[in-house]
Formats: sequence, C-alpha cells, structure tokens
Amino acid sequence: MEMFNEAVEYLLEYGIPVVEDDHLDLEDVFDGECDNDFLSAVDSPFSPARSESADFSDGLSEGDPEKMLERRTLVLKSILCSQQLYLSELEALLMPMKALKATACTSQPVLTNEQIQTVFFQAPELLALHKEFLEGLRERLQQGDPHQGVGDLFQKVVSQLGVYRGFIDNYESAIATVRKCTQTDDRFKTLAENMMVFKESSNCRTTYTLEALLYKPLDRVTKITLVLHDLLKHTPEDHPDRPLLQESLRISSSFLSGVNEEVPHKKSAVTISKGTICQLVKDGFLVELSDGSRSLRHVFLFTDLILCAKFKAGRQPQYRFAWYLPLPGLTLVPGPESQLPPDTQCRMNQMKQKAFRLRQEIQLQRKGSRVLSTRTIDRARKKLLDCELWILSHSPCLPLELHSHCGKSHTLLLSSLYELTEWRDNVERLRRESWERVSPDLLNLTNSCFKLRTTHHPPLYSTLEDSGDLGLCGTLCVVIHKATQLQQPAIDLAIFLEVDSFGYFENKAQTRVLVGALTPSWEEEFSLQVDGAHDLRLLCVQQPGREDNWTEDRVLGKNTVQLDAKALLNKWKRSVVSLNQIELSFSLKYVEHSLQPPGIPSTQSSEVFNIHIELVAEREGILVPHIVRYCVEEVERRGLEEVGIYRISGVATEVQALRTAFSTNLRDALVRLKAVDVNAVSGTLKLYLRELPEPLLPPQYFQALASALAFDDPLEKQHRLLLVLQNLPSVNRNTFLFLLEHLRRVSQNQEVNKMTPQNLATVFGPSLLRPPKEPLGESGLCVDISQEIVVQVQVVLNYLQCINLPAPQIKLQRHSAELEEMTEQKP
Repeated sequence: MEMFNEAVEYLLEYGIPVVEDDHLDLEDVFDGECDNDFLSAVDSPFSPARSESADFSDGLSEGDPEKMLERRTLVLKSILCSQQLYLSELEALLMPMKALKATACTSQPVLTNEQIQTVFFQAPELLALHKEFLEGLRERLQQGDPHQGVGDLFQKVVSQLGVYRGFIDNYESAIATVRKCTQTDDRFKTLAENMMVFKESSNCRTTYTLEALLYKPLDRVTKITLVLHDLLKHTPEDHPDRPLLQESLRISSSFLSGVNEEVPHKKSAVTISKGTICQLVKDGFLVELSDGSRSLRHVFLFTDLILCAKFKAGRQPQYRFAWYLPLPGLTLVPGPESQLPPDTQCRMNQMKQKAFRLRQEIQLQRKGSRVLSTRTIDRARKKLLDCELWILSHSPCLPLELHSHCGKSHTLLLSSLYELTEWRDNVERLRRESWERVSPDLLNLTNSCFKLRTTHHPPLYSTLEDSGDLGLCGTLCVVIHKATQLQQPAIDLAIFLEVDSFGYFENKAQTRVLVGALTPSWEEEFSLQVDGAHDLRLLCVQQPGREDNWTEDRVLGKNTVQLDAKALLNKWKRSVVSLNQIELSFSLKYVEHSLQPPGIPSTQSSEVFNIHIELVAEREGILVPHIVRYCVEEVERRGLEEVGIYRISGVATEVQALRTAFSTNLRDALVRLKAVDVNAVSGTLKLYLRELPEPLLPPQYFQALASALAFDDPLEKQHRLLLVLQNLPSVNRNTFLFLLEHLRRVSQNQEVNKMTPQNLATVFGPSLLRPPKEPLGESGLCVDISQEIVVQVQVVLNYLQCINLPAPQIKLQRHSAELEEMTEQKP
C-alpha cells in the first residue's frame, strides 16, 4: 500500500486526480515491482554520462598482461557506472506506469490498460535483466581480483536479447500512442514532457520527455556490441573470459545485424516537428566545401529536407548539427570536376602508400604470419583510420551546389558520378513531391543524428576489417562489348566504370565516345588495379557536344555489379546488365596478385608525348593509344567538313593545354577536346605523331618502302607495301591502319574541306616516316632532303590508295581459350 500511495502522490504532483476503486486489484498493479534503492557508485575516473566505449590503447604496454588487466578493470568500472545511469533511466520510465495503472481502472483514466501495455511493453523485463547484471558485476568488482571472470554475466544478457527484440518491434507503436495521447489529453502531455531522471554522479534530477526515455533501450542494444569490443580488446589471450566474450560478441553482432535488416523503417524514421515524421531516403559521408576548406560531413536526405551533421570519427562516432535545407524551393547546380593542387595530389599519394602498408601489416597479423603486440595493432588501426579519413576528405572533386529559396547555399563534393547522380535524382524527385514547408525542431534533428549513427558508418577499411571479406585485390579485367535497346541512335555515348576500394568508390575508366549508332559497339578492354573491391558500377553517359546547350554529363542509366572473386578468378564471365532501358553486355575476369604500394605519379610515369608508342599502348592496355583514337573521333565528329583540316594550325595555347591534359588527366583531356577549336584537336594529333622518338613507320623500314615505290606495276607495288606493313610491330601497324582509315574518311569530303589524299599525304608524310640517321649497311640507301620528302609523301599516298588494307585492331587480342569462357550469361 505504501508504493500505491507513492504512485498517487506522483500523479497528484502533475494535477492528475486519482479516484480509488474498491475493485482495484493492487497485486495486478504492482506485479514485478522494483526497489527504488539505487546501487552505490563505484569510484572511477570515468563519468557515468560517458559511453562505455573507452579507448585506453595509448596506456598499454607491449606484451604486458598485467597492464591489460588494469585497463580491463577500468573498462568494467566504466560499464558499471553507465549501467547505473541506464537503470535510473529505466526506473524513471517505469515510475508513471505504476501510477497510470492505478488510474486505468477508475472512472477518469489517463491511459487505458491497452495503451499502458503498448507504451511500456517489455520495459519491466529490461529493468529486471539489467538490474541482475549490474548486481552481479558490482559484486565481482568489489572482490578486487583482476582475474575474476565476467563473461558469464554478458552471456546471460545476450542470451535474453529477445526481450530487446520485443521492445524494438513495439517501439513504433509505443511512440505513436504517446504522441496521440499527448495531443488528446493535457494531463498526459504534462506527464510525458516532464520525466525526471536522478543522476547519482551529480546528485541531481534531469528532465526528459517520455519519448526520449523510450529511445534509451534502442541506444543501449547497440552499445552492448561496443562494450564487448572494448572488453575483448583489453582481455589477455589466455584469460578464461575470452571465449565467453567472443561468443557473446558474435551473438550480439548477429542480433544487431538482423534487427537492422528486418526493420529498416524503425531506424530511419525521425520526428522533425510535433506531429510530423519524415523517412530517411538516403545518407552518405560527403565533403562540404566552404571558403576553400574541406570538412567531412554526414548528410541525411529525408522526405522533407536535407540534414547535414558534423562528424567526428572514432570508436564511437560523434555528431553535431551543422545545417538543414528544406526541399521545397531547393535548386541543384552540378559543377565541373575540379583538380587537386599538385601539393595535395602529392600528399594524397603519400597517404595511399601509408594506408597500403598499414593494411598489409594488419592482414599479416590476421593471417598469423606475424606476431605483433596488441598495442602495435591498435596503433596501426588508429593510423589507418586517420589515413582513410584524410583520403575520404580530400579525394572528392565533383561539386554539387545546393541553393535554397531563402538564399542559403552549400557546396558538397562527391567522388563518383554514380553517387552524384543518385543524390541529384533523389533530391529532384522528393523536391517535386514536397509542397509544404515544415519548420523543423532543431533539437529533434540533432537527436536524429544520434539515433541514425548507430546503423550508418563511413566506408572505411577500419570499419570492415572484422568481416573477413577483403574483396578483390589484384587486377580486374573488364571488356565493354555493346549496348542494345536504345530508342534512338547514340549521340556522344560512353560507358563509365567505377570500382570501390573497401566501400569507397572512385572513377576508374571510361570508353571512347560513340556517335550515331543504334547498337553502339565498343569492344574495349580495361585492366583495373583494385584493392578491396566488392562492386563495379557501370554508367551509360551522354556527354555534351559543342553545339549542345547543356554542359554536364547526362546519365542515361546505371547499375551496380557485385564482384564474386571465386566466380571470376582467372576466368572470363560474360554478362548483360540493364542500365535503365539500355542493355549492356560486358565481360569480367579477376587475376589475384600481391599489389605494389601506389607510387607517387611523376611527369615521366604518365607522359604521352615524346614517349615510344609501344610503351604508351602497353600502359593503356590497348593497341591504338588513347590520344590517337580520341583526337580522330573528335575530328570525325565535327571536322570532316572543316576547310583545311590538318593543314590550318590550331591556336598554340589550346594545343599546349591538350598536350598537358593527355599527360596528366585523360578525363580532363576529353572534356577539353569538346571545348577547343577542331583545328587545335587536329594540331594535337599531328604534334603527337611528330614528337614520337621513333616514327610510326620505323626508320629501319625506310629502305624497303622506298624500294617498293620503284616498281611500275601497281599490283606489285601494293603487294610490296603490304608485306612491309605486315612486318611492322603490332602497335605501329594497327595505329597506322587506324589513321589511314580516318584519313580516307577525311578525303571523302575533299569537295568541302579541300583535303585531297595528296594534301593529306603531304601533311602527314614527314611525321610518319623518316630515314635512318646512318645508312643501313654497305648497300644502304642514302637520299638527300628532296628525295626524302618525296618518299615520305608517296608512301603515305600509296597506302591511302591501297584497296586491300586490313582492318585495324584497337584492343589486345585475348587467347582463344579465354574467348570460349566468355559465354553469354545474365547476372
């Protein structure tokens, strides 16, 4: 009866009358009663308000079990303090339940018995579970034995996680009931907005809302896994607790993963204002650019607004509200890709090298091939996390500007075109559907960051290493075959490839741009160096032409292909994937090998001009270098009817800009090709051929070519020229044939562009063929300058007039056995 009077007094404090009923069954009301006497706090340097996830790695001594046990004791004391606070929160949550039950059977109930059961479902069971755990933990800590086991206590907790499952499944209904009753009953509203929690550490009471206290168990179930991680970290290998804690961690992690997969709507719905709930549509870790400085942000896209939170990484990520923009009236402006300054690019490569070495060190420890102390491994992981966060913050170069109707603007940077398209499409769709402007509660928005961080983590290797799946490490070979199901002929169409590195995507390659084909066929092969790759993204992109009134790439379709190392290892697999309405056929093969640390790129490592053509082609994995192919394609796209094409020089500054771009950034070069005058494109091609250390037709063949010209019989002359052509190195031969096909197409428009085969031969002859510096042997051919020019021009002219030239090959030939393995198969 004493407890009943306490409950009545509790309600009377809020002006809620309680009418006693003779038929009230007090045993039903106080079934499962809990004592109000809080446990005494254990002396500890840790505040109870702090999370149990504490990092003591800096204080550990290498290979010192006693030091580990000392830190383990401190972790356990921190857990004990946090558990005391959690119990006080649960007791505060349950206090009104007893009083509300007392009024439910009266003539003026605040809540019905059914509503009480919904709001407080499983809360008494949670209190009993954690009270028993706390008592057991306190008793063992008081014994003062650092070797004392606690693994059985944690096993008992995780074995009863079904109690949490019931609470989680009911959580949405509980919150809906609280909000409904708050709107309809002022007595309950007063009660629900003034819940008092007693904190022993400060000997004071703190005001909470009922909704905030109902969320506490959801937060606690995620902390169980973090607590077990910390405790295992500071438990020596030979401690009897270790297998018990490992099994408890496995059960806890499995439970949490199952909850996240099965009830995603419960973790993504947040309240932005009273009576307004919005759903999380997309979130991600993006970089905000402000006044030239970069900051890593966690951006959440809800059905009504975009929320940006400041993010601080660590064992427990921390969030702070940064800004929000309502979707109605929001304008998106994608910008051109920016380039990192040279010093930043240099440091980027240094950080990638460092991260590579740290991953190798951690992998060797995981495989047991190197025995390192716990402290050394912890330091390696901390350094790796710092490297990854720096790379994550400085790599993105694709800007997306957000402009609101109220004049606020923010610029976000993304690392891949796929992600940029995802954000832009989702925002545009939701913006069209959002007509009302909602004034959000900033406190609720900030709390939503805290709620959502329990299930969203940045794509870092450090957060994935415990999964055991390191993805593909080696070379991923990709062949892009053709696209079908186009509604109209392709205009400026290309395929972009993006591969992740431990979940973090970046642009890797793109095909050449095709024009005017209803079934575009690329047949291009790419060799991508991958490290920790799990997915390949394919995008069908229409790029803007010179005459178009739009400037950014248009993504016509995109899709993600999961990479299965076992299915692709040393074997080609051909597949078809849908990119919106477009069907794209491609082939994949994976070659596993130990990667070398990424090197710091220099001008020589990526230079194209004044480098032997075989080296350039080998580096690009093709038979016709990119610069030749892309310049030819651009001239054919808009220069076939240009008067004096290849004869009139382009602007020197534009040619120099293209030269630099091809040697540093191929994507930038392709963008510049479309922007400059077409004569600058043709001039760049001529400059490349002219600066080859060895001409496309090597000097040792000069004499044979000159001798072939001496035959009067046209058929014999053609036969001799074809023999020389067959003996050329593969890259030289196919590049020359590719160029001849192009020059023939140019000459077919000679009535407009005034470029006859003779004119073209005169322009290209001196660049494509030069005599050797010394005569070839005693019978070598010595020619003066006038004879040299004649030979150069006549050789090119006669090749242009040949009627039986073979078709050029652009990609490398694969072995016939591999071709047989590339069978048609849809994923």
